[in-house]
Amino acid sequence: MIEGRPTAYSRVTLSRIMTAQDVNLYGTVHGGVIMKFVDDAAGAAAARHCGFNAVTVAIDEIALLVPVRVGDLVHAKAQVNWTGNTSLEVGVTVFAERWNEAGREPVNVATAYLVFVGVDAFGKPREVPAVIPTEDSDERRFREAEIRRAHRLSRRRAIEQHRESPTAPS
Repeated sequence: MIEGRPTAYSRVTLSRIMTAQDVNLYGTVHGGVIMKFVDDAAGAAAARHCGFNAVTVAIDEIALLVPVRVGDLVHAKAQVNWTGNTSLEVGVTVFAERWNEAGREPVNVATAYLVFVGVDAFGKPREVPAVIPTEDSDERRFREAEIRRAHRLSRRRAIEQHRESPTAPS
C-alpha cells in the first residue's frame, strides 16, 4: 500500500496570458483552449499527488461560466479531491484577471472535475496514494466527489442495461 498524501500536497496553479491565437469567431477565447488548460492543470495535480503518470479518463463536468478575453491573465487552480484504488478526481477552478481592469478581483470563469487513472510504465492501471483531506473544505470536496462517482457509475450501469434490453433500438 502506498502512503497517503494530504490534499494540499497536490495543489497546483498554472497561469498564462490569453493571446489572439486563442480566440474563436466571437472574439473571445475558445472554450477548447480553456478545456485544454483545465486538463493541463488537472494532470499536473494528479501527477504531483501520485508521484508517477496519471492519465485523463473522463471529464466528469465542466462549466464555462464567463467568457475569457484576449489579454486576460488566466489561472487554473487544481487539487486532488478524491482517490479510489487506481483512480482519482481532480477539481479545477479557473480565474481570469482582466488586463484592462487593474485592482479588481479575479473573475471565476470555469470549473471542472476530471477523473484520472494512475498508470505504470506499460500504461496499465496501478494503485494511487490515498488523498487525506485535512481541512473542512477538503472533506466537503471529498464527499461531493463520491457523489459524482456514484452518479457516473449509476449512469454507466443504466446505459449498459438499456443497451442489453431486447426493446432497445440498435
